[in-house]
Amino acid sequence: MTTTLTPDMLVAAYAGGIFPMAEHRDDTELFWVDPRQRGVLPLDQFHISRSLRKTIKSGRFQITYDTDFAGVVAGCAARDETWINDMLAELYGQLHLARLARSIEIREDGALVGGVFGITLGGAFFGESMFSTRTDASKVALAYLVDRLREGGFALFDTQFITPHLRSLGGAEIPRSDYRKMLSAALALDAGFDRQKAVPAPYSLLQRNAQTS
Repeated sequence: MTTTLTPDMLVAAYAGGIFPMAEHRDDTELFWVDPRQRGVLPLDQFHISRSLRKTIKSGRFQITYDTDFAGVVAGCAARDETWINDMLAELYGQLHLARLARSIEIREDGALVGGVFGITLGGAFFGESMFSTRTDASKVALAYLVDRLREGGFALFDTQFITPHLRSLGGAEIPRSDYRKMLSAALALDAGFDRQKAVPAPYSLLQRNAQTS
């Protein structure tokens, strides 16, 4: 992909079911991805283990929303192999200013130790990446994210791909055709990431998982 990508083009791509990636951090070009099998995290099937529930209840981590979007993106890109290059980081920043890209930050004693970020369109959340420098920090971020998406009326949490980590939390793969149907329905919804104003512990998730973990 040699054409300069704009925020509007990026939004249109997500709405069409595709997304860009770079080969590595220093790559100056991007390529479009349209997986045959798409990773999703059903919002009603997110699994919280006993140990994760204990971590959430302990209050060890402090959770914030959209207070350090750039820091979360940088944390996600700070690894040996990353698909987030400077062009994508800049585009995500522009979408964040437009309130379309959002982040959840996990802090311990004030230091940023984990987080997750993604893009919202209608009732769809496109999870881009997450990072963690402390045990369970990324899992806690996902728990709070899922709770916020449920409260906000979202219907689709797109994880793009599936990993053993995501599968352990309830993630699954679905065929591209099924994903496109879910995406179309989700885009038509009037969901809101900010409908949950406070930052409470995700008690609905904790209670729902209490009998299954």
